Amino acid sequence: MSRISVRGFAVASATAVTAVGSVVGVASGSTAQNNDAEATASGTTLLADIPAGQQAQVQTASLTQQAETMAIAADASAKKDAEEAARKAAAETAVAKKKEAAEKAEREAEERAEAKAAASRSATRDASSFPVQASYTVAQVQSMARQIVPADQFQCFSNIVQRESSWNYRADNPTSDAYGLVQALPGSKMASAGADWATNPATQIKWGLGYMNDRYGSPCGAWTFWQANHWY
Repeated sequence: MSRISVRGFAVASATAVTAVGSVVGVASGSTAQNNDAEATASGTTLLADIPAGQQAQVQTASLTQQAETMAIAADASAKKDAEEAARKAAAETAVAKKKEAAEKAEREAEERAEAKAAASRSATRDASSFPVQASYTVAQVQSMARQIVPADQFQCFSNIVQRESSWNYRADNPTSDAYGLVQALPGSKMASAGADWATNPATQIKWGLGYMNDRYGSPCGAWTFWQANHWY
């Protein structure tokens, strides 16, 4: 039975109940009318006065109305739950996208750093790639350093060399065993970079760069320390 037919039936049943009450009032006189009024006011007596079949109809209509009310309430609850679930899903999606974006940015930063490091490595030359000469000018030594030391570290490297030896690869400290461009102490330490450490500025540059990287992280790290202590 559809909701429209049930409501119509309920209205018809109520009309029948009212009609039955009116008939009873006319047949019984004023006393019956009073009883009919009381029955209408209370509802219980009126329902008892109508035939059993119509009572069932009225009760059915009442139960149907209760079912409709419960269905409306259930629909509202389901809608609220669906909205809450949608909000939760949207929040989770937003968090996932934010995490994905952060991971992507981190990967891109790492890729850029690797590319920069690779470019720096490819832009430098190994000390052994320079032809050996009997002697070297300051300009030649500086040119070697520019080709061995990463471009972003060259100025710091140059600052230290300028103060330690004035770019003299044969600089020999008379008061100690410090020797060469970077004044390795003792000079023989530079043998780890090549046996020609005493006469080849490229070998000295290679050793000095490795020393600064190992001890201070970079030539600029070494330069920062040097400025504070005047040695490194």
